[in-house]
Amino acid sequence: MALVKHNNNSISAVTSVGLTQGKMTLIKEQTASSSSSISFVDGSSSVVFDNTYPIYLFKFINIHTSQDNSTFQFNCSSDSGSNYNVTKTTTHHYAYHNEGASDGTLSVAAGSDLAQSTSDQPLGIGVGSDNDHNLCGELIFFQPSDTTFIKHFFAKINHSMYHEYSLNSFTGGHMNTTSAIDAIKFNMSSGNIDSGTIKLFGIKGS
Repeated sequence: MALVKHNNNSISAVTSVGLTQGKMTLIKEQTASSSSSISFVDGSSSVVFDNTYPIYLFKFINIHTSQDNSTFQFNCSSDSGSNYNVTKTTTHHYAYHNEGASDGTLSVAAGSDLAQSTSDQPLGIGVGSDNDHNLCGELIFFQPSDTTFIKHFFAKINHSMYHEYSLNSFTGGHMNTTSAIDAIKFNMSSGNIDSGTIKLFGIKGS
């Protein structure tokens, strides 16, 4: 949000206020309802995912899975969602702590790292399906439509694990393609996204 300054000496002397538009713009919000996946495809259903913004931000709010011990994950497309199989190389690590304070650690999730793989990229592993369990976080994606460079991203997620742990995950990597990325899909490795909201924002450059 832009900072507004007034040259007047007191509030009572202010005669007008000039506001500039913030640099982060909400593009699209989708709410899950027993959804097998949630996709954002450029040019479809008011979605913008091109060179309009250099940075795109996805917010995950109270994502709830229908299947215990499932993984929240994503993949990208370079053909408007016909295939979600972009080659990627990534890293994934996490810290966790249980409710009884008897177990906690920082670890690399080797099974969630990808090396020149077209598989879905895990963002949150072992998500619990109890009524009060959920997942929240964000994913930042840089210049998806660039046709010169590979496409970088990173994500930060916190969620309730199926065996009563709090897990904080950090994921980063790149889509190893110079083709434009024009769609992205989120889903669970098993079961559905029972409920929750995903918001897409565009962020203007400075």
